[in-house]
Amino acid sequence: MITAGDLRPGTVFELDGNLYRVITQSQTHLGRGSATVRVKVRNLRTGATVERTFSPDERLQDVRLEARPMQYLYNDGDFYYFMDLETYEQPAVPASVLGDRVKFLKEGMTLEIAFYESEPVEIELPVTVELEVTYTEPGFAGDTAQGATKPAETETGLVVQVPLFVNSGDIIRVDTRTGQYLTRVSSKS
Repeated sequence: MITAGDLRPGTVFELDGNLYRVITQSQTHLGRGSATVRVKVRNLRTGATVERTFSPDERLQDVRLEARPMQYLYNDGDFYYFMDLETYEQPAVPASVLGDRVKFLKEGMTLEIAFYESEPVEIELPVTVELEVTYTEPGFAGDTAQGATKPAETETGLVVQVPLFVNSGDIIRVDTRTGQYLTRVSSKS
């Protein structure tokens, strides 16, 4: 058990049968009144973000997650299948746990999955991924009215704004935290 006053960004706790990860935390003291702890938390099972207010001495059940390296294998639409690199077990992770991060998953990619009592609740992607551009309009020299970028669709379905010199078939590096183009890794030409 921990107190609400001990909550920090990154802390995971259980409340009303749900698992939450603290995103932001602030404490306020109101003159002679009591203090309050205000936290912004993300539900690890649904991905929903909510704000909660606690008294600093309110007790919460802290949770320890077990992170294991996994290799992404494939998906069937509703579930994404991974292989534990140590035990070779193949847990299925619901698409709701992954959220928008599915657009960064490539077959064979290794990443960390956090488990709570054998239930996969969170994935940690690498900071960058390399994806092939499957479609983008050709860029023309001098065409800078749009800020010199154009949309490009990658092999995973992610659409990224890229410079005009990027073409279909090129491999680009994308930041998984922001979803932004970083650099062209290789060109098909």
